[in-house]
Amino acid sequence: MLVGEAEHWWRGTHHMLTARGVVVDWECFRRMFLEKYFPESVRHVKEAEFMRLHQGGMTVSKYAMKFEHKLVFIRKASPRLGSVGSLRRD
Repeated sequence: MLVGEAEHWWRGTHHMLTARGVVVDWECFRRMFLEKYFPESVRHVKEAEFMRLHQGGMTVSKYAMKFEHKLVFIRKASPRLGSVGSLRRD
């Protein structure tokens, strides 16, 4: 459930969308939320961070934790990157 500023934003956005005849489903909400709170510039930065991630001197468990943390964001905010398999570096 949204609270505070996010709730206020969604109420206004939902009202505007329904007034325009837009079907407000999960995908619509997700798209609008990401546009508002994770603009394209932030997504590009996060994608670049993900693509530059390498183990270096980190332990496997530390690297795996960082990888999984960044992957969660990438899957939610940047669906254009596709599946994990498409992110492999040879």
